[in-house]
Amino acid sequence: MPITILIVDDSSVMRAMIIKSLRMSGLIIKTIHQAANGVEGLQVLKSHKIDLVIVDINMPVMDGQEMLEQMCIDQNMTNIPTIVISTEGSQKRREWMASKGAVFIHKPFLPRTIRNTVKKLMNVENQV
Repeated sequence: MPITILIVDDSSVMRAMIIKSLRMSGLIIKTIHQAANGVEGLQVLKSHKIDLVIVDINMPVMDGQEMLEQMCIDQNMTNIPTIVISTEGSQKRREWMASKGAVFIHKPFLPRTIRNTVKKLMNVENQV
């Protein structure tokens, strides 16, 4: 099943690295949308059907934590699988993310970490 993904990170370089990792993973990807902050990310979520969100925590305008909170409030977004990729990974913050249903990947990451996490989260074990 092709996956439509939203990547929310204020760094265009990091978004490009995540996209490259996803494309190298062998996963079947339909579309990858991008946003530079949580406000833009929520706008994309409201205007497109997104299967998976990958979000950073530290961003201007609206950070990833606030975006996750907004996603949990909105019935149309609350069940979208979410991966947080961040350098910020304190135990308290990781527990908070888990309580919101998000999976955490620490930066820097290996492409296979993204692949394995997406496969498990999206239940696409049969893909490469």
